[in-house]
Amino acid sequence: MKAKLIFQESGFRRLLAGAVMAVASFAVLGTVAVLWENPFFIRMTPVGGWEVSLLTLLSFLGGLYVVIRRPFCSNGTVGVGGVLGFLGVACPVCNKILLLAFGSELLLTYFEPIRIYVAALGVLIAAWAVFHEWRQWDVAPAI
Repeated sequence: MKAKLIFQESGFRRLLAGAVMAVASFAVLGTVAVLWENPFFIRMTPVGGWEVSLLTLLSFLGGLYVVIRRPFCSNGTVGVGGVLGFLGVACPVCNKILLLAFGSELLLTYFEPIRIYVAALGVLIAAWAVFHEWRQWDVAPAI
């Protein structure tokens, strides 16, 4: 019932923006993380079974957040979830920032085994931000 009300009040432009955000984030982050072969990037570690699923869920949550968000509320929370989700699905050795900060040996020894849990944590944080915005909708609907 609440979902129907939120989507009716959001309007077509906001629904379209959410759909575009979900599709674009899936395509861009999946290409950069090399979850599928592409001519732009090369992945140096194999893709596991959960990366595409977690990226799909993260993209869906990002699109849903665009639809239901209120200005300046939980933006940092959903941003942290997005960054953690991306770091979890991306190749740790291919990420130049992580590679320069920690070195390849440390990344492969300590980060690679927990990488999928980092992605899951990112999805959980993004889901919490969406849930928080969903709960607050009655208090302050989107403008």
